[in-house]
Amino acid sequence: MSLPVVLSAAGATPSPSPSGSTAPVVPSLQDAQQSATNAASWVEQNWSTWLAMGLQILLILVVAFVLRAAVRRAITKLIDRMNRTVESVDGTALSGLLINAERRRQRSQAIGSVLRSVASFLILGTAALMVLSTFKINLAPLLASAGVAGVAIGFGARNLVTDFLSGVFMILEDQYGVGDTIDAGVASGEVIEVGLRVTKLRGDNGEIWYVRNGEVKRIGNLSQGWATAGVDVTVRASEDLDRVKATLDEVADQMSKEEPWNELLWGPIEVLGLDSVLIDSMVVRISARTMPGKSVTVERELRWRVKRAFDAANIRIVGGETAAASPEATPAADPAAAVAAPSVYSNADSPQSAAASPITPQQRSAPK
Repeated sequence: MSLPVVLSAAGATPSPSPSGSTAPVVPSLQDAQQSATNAASWVEQNWSTWLAMGLQILLILVVAFVLRAAVRRAITKLIDRMNRTVESVDGTALSGLLINAERRRQRSQAIGSVLRSVASFLILGTAALMVLSTFKINLAPLLASAGVAGVAIGFGARNLVTDFLSGVFMILEDQYGVGDTIDAGVASGEVIEVGLRVTKLRGDNGEIWYVRNGEVKRIGNLSQGWATAGVDVTVRASEDLDRVKATLDEVADQMSKEEPWNELLWGPIEVLGLDSVLIDSMVVRISARTMPGKSVTVERELRWRVKRAFDAANIRIVGGETAAASPEATPAADPAAAVAAPSVYSNADSPQSAAASPITPQQRSAPK
């Protein structure tokens, strides 16, 4: 007789305990053997499925991380190539002013950061969904919940999303950069930092403005391309126009040849002619194309030189003290002197005014 049969026979007729209580049933060796056999059979039947699932998950993760690293590296190389392309065309003064080193660095960092983040989110998110589908998990409720959560977050943080998207498009379209002077509507000044959510501006008085990108509806960039310096000179209507124009042409020619104005001026200073003609004055306009952001400096220097040249040529600027008053000029008479009194009662010495004045006690006692 085999050992399992003996053990089962012994277990079938348990001896009563001395205390009369029923003894707990102890698993037999046959039961343990059967359980082990079943477990081994289950493992033998499913080990191939487990191995396939493990290899599939491992393959998904390896492909995802390799693809993520390759995409991030490609984005980095693309940004570096863009920077090198811009640097290769920096031979002209215009290109060097439009895009400086700090502006290129911040713009490339922002674009690269956005692209790398989007690529990582898409690749790793897709890999996570593929891993869950490998475990036979129904993704429909998960995707529906994620969609509802995304809509809720979008409504709750719509200002943040608006700022972020506006910042991305501002950077991608290169609307402005570090060093540019812009008018953003809500504030104006020099750009000192460009972010995906906030742009920092330094105002004319040194204050720093933090402007949310979503709040900017229109942008006026004063540092791209070129600027225009315009000066209006108001002189008397009796001045000789040819003499005025010759003096202004001399000032323009001398200023265009001197440093550093010959670098700030990107075109000749032109006397455009009469801008307006009035009864006692006329306005002559001067204009010049200048380096971006230097129009105010050129205008101040141009006014300074025109003032000195007109003083030397004895040409009077209306409203200023550039020339002495004409000797034949006489002070204007008082306009009220020629106007008669509206009534004889306005003159205190007139008989009518005296007759209308109150009678005093002294006047009553005078006849006595």
